[in-house]
Amino acid sequence: MLNEGAARLRAGIDVVIGVVETHGRAETEALVTPFEVIPRRTIDYRGQTLTEMDLDAILARRPALVLVDELAHTNVEGSRHPKRWQDIQELLNTGIDVFSTLNIQHVESLNDVVASFTRVRVRETVPDSVLEDAEVQVVDIPPDELIERLKDGKVYIPAEATRALGHFFSKANLSALREMALRRAAMSVDRQMLEHLDASALSGAFAAGERVLVAVSELPGAEALVRTTKRLADALRAPWTAVYIETPRAEEFSIEEKARIAATLRLAASLGATIATVPAESVIDGLHAQVEGMRATQLVIGKSRRSWWFELRHGSVVEKLLRNVEGLAIHVIPAGAPAPSRRPRKALRWDAKPAVYGAVVAFVAMTTLLARLVEPWIGTGAVDLIYLLPVVAAASRYGLKPGLAAGLLAALAFNFFFLPPLYTFTIADPQSVLTVLILIGIAAFTSRLTGGMRSRAAIGVRSARENAALAAFAQALTRVSDAQTTADTVCEEVSRLLDVNAVLLADRGGQPEIMAAAPPASGLTPIDVAAADWAFKRGETAGYGTVTLNASDWQFHPLKTSLGVLGVLGVARNDGSDPVPSDRAVLLSTLVGQASLAHERLRLEDEMRELSVLKERDRLRAALLSSIGHDLRTPLTAVTTAIESVSAEHPNSAAIPVARAEMQRLRRFLDNLLDMVRLDTGALKLSIEPTDLTDAVSGAIHDLKDLLRSKHIDFQVPANLPLVQADATLLHHILINLLVNSAQHGGTTGTITIEGRRTADAVTIAIRDDGPGLPMPDRDLFEIFTRGAGSDREGGSGLGLAIVKGFADAMQIGVRAGNHAEGGAVFTLEFNKLSAA
Repeated sequence: MLNEGAARLRAGIDVVIGVVETHGRAETEALVTPFEVIPRRTIDYRGQTLTEMDLDAILARRPALVLVDELAHTNVEGSRHPKRWQDIQELLNTGIDVFSTLNIQHVESLNDVVASFTRVRVRETVPDSVLEDAEVQVVDIPPDELIERLKDGKVYIPAEATRALGHFFSKANLSALREMALRRAAMSVDRQMLEHLDASALSGAFAAGERVLVAVSELPGAEALVRTTKRLADALRAPWTAVYIETPRAEEFSIEEKARIAATLRLAASLGATIATVPAESVIDGLHAQVEGMRATQLVIGKSRRSWWFELRHGSVVEKLLRNVEGLAIHVIPAGAPAPSRRPRKALRWDAKPAVYGAVVAFVAMTTLLARLVEPWIGTGAVDLIYLLPVVAAASRYGLKPGLAAGLLAALAFNFFFLPPLYTFTIADPQSVLTVLILIGIAAFTSRLTGGMRSRAAIGVRSARENAALAAFAQALTRVSDAQTTADTVCEEVSRLLDVNAVLLADRGGQPEIMAAAPPASGLTPIDVAAADWAFKRGETAGYGTVTLNASDWQFHPLKTSLGVLGVLGVARNDGSDPVPSDRAVLLSTLVGQASLAHERLRLEDEMRELSVLKERDRLRAALLSSIGHDLRTPLTAVTTAIESVSAEHPNSAAIPVARAEMQRLRRFLDNLLDMVRLDTGALKLSIEPTDLTDAVSGAIHDLKDLLRSKHIDFQVPANLPLVQADATLLHHILINLLVNSAQHGGTTGTITIEGRRTADAVTIAIRDDGPGLPMPDRDLFEIFTRGAGSDREGGSGLGLAIVKGFADAMQIGVRAGNHAEGGAVFTLEFNKLSAA
């Protein structure tokens, strides 16, 4: 990352370092030298001083490119974003390019895989979506070479490197991690290639990476097919999709077959597959469309044991695929049991009511009357064509059996009234037999064709209805702007579209709590709550029909986003049946996805509003401080002049020293106000130079000699302390404010101890008083207008310590407050080894 950044810097691009962890490596520190380094922000956390990347400083600096180390880093509590990758997203949204680093074990989707062979659960992870728009560059190194670098201390300091080699970074683990990194990079390249192919409308699989597709059906053994595909996808480290091709024959499926399809798709989704239902004229057409759409390279399909009669009538899907598909590896898995026999199609409608046959007789009678009327004009030879009308009408309207009855009646009527010998059923001419057979054949063909058209029409209408419902659902969510209304809308629409009971739960104090329900009376049992809690914490579907807490009456789907699980949607039916049948599984998945996006949008809008309020508050505060500071300067100068005039006339007045002391106090308060304005407005300019801490502390004591006259100063700052890198003026302000704080709160005649020390990696200055100490040492006293509560620490503006914190952060000096073991409060400045000269 640093080498790439240096190359951009030499090319004239504005490159800065946001944060780089050198881990004490001299060669890494040398690579940092050419860059401008944005100072880190210091945060006090549980008595420790920690540093984080200063996001606001980078945004104010607005470089062309910023280098940010450790993408998966978790920020200290109190930061704007909990994760560093979220900081980077904000930088990217403002147009700033970012180079960052990431170890493969921190990718969210690989977390379980890494834990399976390293026996270590990585807690800091990055969502895969963060990498989707990134340009990934793999830094590959053989495991043996990396182990040598670890031993040489080029990755961690020697003690940490030895521990790492014995645990996480063994050679076997490093080899596995290396393979995962190369595969993940290949997936990124493959995805970018697919996006380009889609944009260019180019056909072909282009198998730069593997993409697996499994075709599921209503037949027994489909679940075993899905599990086989899961193992194949894992072996190939490839994404996979489970698809069900919905053909017109799906209209005749039994309840058991539809339930089997739903269960198979749920299993595939639980194993990590993308599920899809594709309406098509035939299985071949649907699979062709899906293979081309996702550019699949591997197809897994089952081969059921069909009768020779079925194969003769319908052909073999597998054989057709093998003959017609190119560039696709096809895995044929034999079914464990023969396909069950099917009852006749509903479209044939063998069970017709008597009224239907009455209508058929009427159709044939009306046709016979019509034929008698037109016979003189068209002749007897053309009359048989007229009898096709009742046959086609009956077959298309009522099905096969009424159509066959119409064909038979039409043939008999034609023979009785128009063929010699007339008015008898004698068939003297063989042509009449052929006419009867043709009429019956047309009836069978027409009824079957009509049934297929009805099935296709039903599928088309359902698809159009679902698409319209999804569009209306998305529009409804965009019109709402609060969490409660969004939850109500989601439950109402899901309940209406799927004809189920719906409930939406949100996290309240670590427990799922109902936000909305449709119908409103929906309640949850303890096992339902446990299933919802599982979905919240694990981000996995739980409850009815799943592998987790399936005794629940509800099926819970997590609303997963880049911000985490923001809610859980539950669905159930009053009769206890499957709430998500196969033909609604994809619809529900889409509804859950849109609900997740709506909740993510609301969360981000809330954060933006809070940020806007904070920015406005900071702006008003800066304006107020600036106004007060400048308005006080003129009268303060006049009062100072007046005091000096009175002092010349009455030099022995006892009130003069008091007035001077209070004026100095007011002047320090005014300086603090103006310094705070400088901090808030970013007008602080640093002049870092080597500074002698002994001289700096002595100078601060001298300037406060009147205030400290009644105090005993225990000066324990060795003259041989190393120089530190600091701005002398700002360091003077820090010491002044800390000494004033100790003088004001350390008792009337106490001792102030100033102790300087040199440790292995830092130089510290501690200022301690003999007062009652800090009543709440864990409280952040460095926040503006924060004051110590209780005893004599009440009073004061609270600006002094805020100034200390702001100036120390600007110079990368650690500062912390606490109580000393022997009593009194102690404030410590820590100049780390990077700033020590």
